[in-house]
Order: sequence, then structure tokens, then C-alpha cells
Amino acid sequence: MSSCALLSDPAMHKTLSIQILLFLLLPGFLKAQEDPRVLIRQVAAGEARAAARFFGTREASGGSSHASDNFDVHHYRLDLQVDPAIRYISGKVTVAFSMVTASSRIVMDLVDTLTVDSVTYHGRKLTFLRPGDHSIVINLPASLPRDASDSFTVHYQGPPPEGGGFGSYSLSTQGGTPVMWTLSEPFGSREWWPCKNGLDDKADSIDVLITTPSAYTSVSNGLLLGEDSAAGQHRTWWGHHYPIASYLVAISATNFSVSRDTVDLEGKTMQLMQHCYPGYEAYFQDAFPYTKNALRAYTRYYGEYPFIKERYGHTQFGWGGGMEHQTNSFMYNLSGGLVFHEMAHQWFGDKITCGSWSHIWLNEGFATFSTYLLYEGIYSPEFNITLRKELLDAVIAEPAGSVYVTDTSSVDRIFDHRLTYFKGCLLLRMLRGKLGDDAFFRALKAYQRDPALAYRYALTPDLQRHLEQEGGMPLDEFFRDWFYGQGYPSYQLKWRPVGGRWAFVELSQTTSDPSVGFFEMPVPVKFMSGTQSKTVVIDHHRNRQQAYLDLGFTPDSVVIDPEVWLISGKNTVERLPNDGTGTPEIKAFPNPAGAQLQVWLRRIPDGHTSLTLHDALGRLVWSREWELVNGGDYMVVPTDRLARGAYWLTVRQGHASLAVKKILK
Repeated sequence: MSSCALLSDPAMHKTLSIQILLFLLLPGFLKAQEDPRVLIRQVAAGEARAAARFFGTREASGGSSHASDNFDVHHYRLDLQVDPAIRYISGKVTVAFSMVTASSRIVMDLVDTLTVDSVTYHGRKLTFLRPGDHSIVINLPASLPRDASDSFTVHYQGPPPEGGGFGSYSLSTQGGTPVMWTLSEPFGSREWWPCKNGLDDKADSIDVLITTPSAYTSVSNGLLLGEDSAAGQHRTWWGHHYPIASYLVAISATNFSVSRDTVDLEGKTMQLMQHCYPGYEAYFQDAFPYTKNALRAYTRYYGEYPFIKERYGHTQFGWGGGMEHQTNSFMYNLSGGLVFHEMAHQWFGDKITCGSWSHIWLNEGFATFSTYLLYEGIYSPEFNITLRKELLDAVIAEPAGSVYVTDTSSVDRIFDHRLTYFKGCLLLRMLRGKLGDDAFFRALKAYQRDPALAYRYALTPDLQRHLEQEGGMPLDEFFRDWFYGQGYPSYQLKWRPVGGRWAFVELSQTTSDPSVGFFEMPVPVKFMSGTQSKTVVIDHHRNRQQAYLDLGFTPDSVVIDPEVWLISGKNTVERLPNDGTGTPEIKAFPNPAGAQLQVWLRRIPDGHTSLTLHDALGRLVWSREWELVNGGDYMVVPTDRLARGAYWLTVRQGHASLAVKKILK
């Protein structure tokens, strides 16, 4: 369901050429007059609230699915009669299947409040049971062997259960006219049609035939294959010939106005289709330009639109958000951010669907990330940083919580906007920064193309595998800390300027939750003076990690993670006093020296200074003179051409020798 664009840090990775979106998307997008900071919070928080109202007692009524795993669905044919003014559905669903294991019994999901009139098989009625756990136990006349293909039809009717205005089968009015729609994520499909209700079996295709009173028309997934009216009834036939999860099948009916357009996606022309309430035609027409451009942008980032042979479209409905029904997103409005979010789900959620609600971030985290990805080309860098900062503030408002969902019995937790949407989005941003744009987006395209995942189900390790292959680095530690682990790090940076161009830093962290002892991650640190700035990335892998950084200038202030790249909070920066007093000292390492010698001068008075290196016979082999500042300095002395033996490194000011260090080579 429905809305993290990311600002690439050029010091950390190459940036894709997304700025052309500024020209392409801005005109249509601004017509929505939305505040993206408000929208993204509303999308995620609204979905969580609505889902909690809708599915609050869902698990108590028997879990998400009791369907048996001894058969594989190939095709559903739904032939339904509905009236938007009456909470009642009747019809038949034909299931074409093949056996996974030999059996004479098949179990389907269907809520107990819907009555099964009969189950037919090759023209005869089968016996069946309704055990009271929202299932149908169907007895076949004989055991079917493994790989046998067959079909049966369930004839049913009744009032779908109510869902407090946000249910799987909802009735309302628009402009005084009745309207009905379905929204089945995550567990609601069985509340209006017999199916396999879990995340384990996509049908290869569906046909949906809907009969309504003639005052209405209806819409579903895929292409409109036929339409006719007779005897006061209107009938539409929709066909979708791509694999589809049951919760992504949807219908709606009212007196829709329909508009059509086409879009060219890398040389392929595809149909666009909008179903809206009367009076909203111009508003929906205005959405076509930025819908097209968003489709083009996502095609460049993620690969071909998954349902290119059919269509993409929007259907207006009364739920306060959006739902990514395959090829046909149901939309409360067509603000740019909501359009971007639901469209991104066609790749992440529809083509590749999370194989467990524990991994729902593969749907919602990606859709939120993708929305921000398009925002990059629309808003200024400064405003995008503000967007990310507000997202981050929501994530770190509480010390615990993982992106991984540990309690899938709670829909409130599945659709937790702080963790599933926001933290999932920022997790992807960190992966993008860690791998770099080129490898990151190659990995996402490879993930989308993977024949074991495409149009099927995936878990987080499937994504990790592609990120590792394209990024050329192991990510077990990353996912253990940032995905499965809870909380976030707080960084403590201590620093001091060294000489006229260096800085000494010591970086440590504390964690907000004991589930993670240390978060390994590259940490960007920005050093600034009145006229210059430089961002340096510290690959943080231990506490009290020290380094000397060549900045080329003397900084006067430091900021951790200036572009809001990390999930971190309560970070502190402490400037250490200069080493200007006390006993002068030379520190040199490694000693014995290799190809070069790193030299740190401490507690040296500011002024004209010389550093010399003499061999054991007193011959000068290297020297440097300069104006020392900030009580010390750091430099590299080349020693690769020196012969083996003992050398003396000496610091002088005027005629005074301040410090001497013996060096071995």
C-alpha cells in the first residue's frame, strides 16, 4: 500500500542522471500542490491506522490461510454479481490447478459468513465441509496423482463481513451514488471470494467477470476484454495474464467515467486507463503526464514495466490512501507522491511479492524509497535533506524496533509506518550509498530479472544475494545489524586540526538497543572552514577508531552525516584542544619503516619549523621546512629508497632541537 527520495552524496558514489526528471515531472507534479513532508507521513501512517481498524481481529479469526499446499493454482475465473447499494455478493469461482502431491482432498480459503451452495467438478457436485475456520474442505471423487491438472468451481453467496469503512469489501457513496470496492491486503481476499489466501501460490492468470445493475460499470485487473448490457444488467470481462497474488485481485463498481491514453516505454506502447467518479474527469486527465514520466523513470531504474503487454491505470475509491492492485492502483487522490508510491509497487510488491509479512519492507520500504527517488529530481538538494531528516526523526523517536517484522499476527506491526515504511526506506538509502549507484541499481534490475523471483515471491536474503553479487562485497553483517537488529547508533566524534591541512579524528558509537553491539557502516563526516568544506567517509568498524585526514585546509567545524545518509541520532562532536604545550614529541609509524613513514608531531610551538632525517653517519637524507600551526602536524616521509639501517628524525625551531626519534629501516 501506499509513500524516500534520496540525495546521492557525490563523495560516496556516482550519481545517476536523474535531474532530467526536474523538467519532465515538475509541471504535472506541482498541480497536485502537495507538501511531500506531510504526504509521506499521511500515506504510511494512514495505511497503518486503516489496516489496524480493518484487520484488528483478523488473526484471532483463524490466521491468514488454511488452504492446503498439495495443489498449485494456475488460473482463477471469477464470475460475480454485485450491487454497490447492497452488501451482498454471489457468483462462482473456477479454479484450474495441478497437484503438487497426490491427494483426494483440497482446502480453499473462504470466510464462514459466505455460504457455499455447491462445488462442481466435471458436471457433478462434490461433497465439501465447512469446519468453521474460514475454509472449504473439498472432497474429490478420487485421489489425483502428482502433476495431474484439473479444475473445480465453487458456487457461493452472502454478505461479505464489514470492515469499519476500510474493509476488504466496502460500500459507500460518491455524489449520492453507491460505490463498492475491495481492498484485500494483507488477509482479506477470502472475505469476498474463495481462493488461496496466503503468500505461497500466485495464479498464473485470472479472468474476472462482473455483473452489476445497468446504472453502474465495474473494473478489475488487466485488460477490458468485453462489455455488454442487457435486461437491466451491465457486464464487464477483465483478463489479466500475468501471475498474481490473491490479495492483489480487486474489483470496484459505480457510475465510473473512463478515460484512456497511451505511453511509450522504451519503444513499447502501453495503454493507460483511469476510472473516476463523475466530476473528476479533468483532475484524472491531468495525472496522465506525470504518470507517464514516472513510468519512464522507474523503467530506467528498475527495468521494464512488469505488465507491459496490458496496461497501468488508476481507479478512484474512498479509502484514505492507495492500494497497488496489479495493473490498476486504487487511489484516493492523484497527488504525485501517492502516484509514485503505488506505481513503484508494480515492481516491488506485485511483480515480486514479499514471501512473508515479516519481509513486507520489500514492498513498502521500496515504494517509499522509490517515491523519494523521484523527489530527487523535483526538489532542491536542501529540501531533500529536510525530507530525509524528518523521516529519520520519526525512525529514531523510539530506541528499539527492526525492519524485520517479528510479529506477523499484528497488522499494526506489519504496516508500522516508522519501521516498515520509513526505516525500510532509509535502509535502502544506506545500501545505495554503501554499494554506489551503479552497483545498487544493477542489483535491483538483476533482482527483478531473476527467474526464480520474477512474478513470484521473495525474502530479504534473495535481495541480499543480488546486492552482494553486483556490489562485490559481503553484506551479512549489514543485514544482521540494520535489518534484523533493532535501534540505531549514536556517533561520538572527537577531532582536532593538525598543522595547516590535516585533522585527527576518533570515532566511537553507542547503540540505542542491546540487540546490536556495534553498527558497522561507512560514516560521512563534513569538515568546514569559512571558505572551504570537504566530506570524508570513515569506514567505521570499531570504537575509538582513529585516523589522520588530509583535508587541504584547516577546519573550524565538523558535522556527522550532513546529507542524512545514515540511520543514526543523538550524534555528538567534540573539538579537542590543540597540542601546543608540554614536552614536544615525535610519533612515527611503522617503525621499522616500509615504503613510507607516517609522522605525527605533538606539542610543538607554532612557528617556523624544520624536520630532518639523517642516517647513522650524520648525512641528511630528507628535510622539510614550514610554518607549523595548531601545535603539531602530520606528514608522510618517503622511505622506499633508503638503505637498511638506523636513522634519526629531528624537529628543530631556530637553533633548538625540540625532539628526536630513532627510526629503523
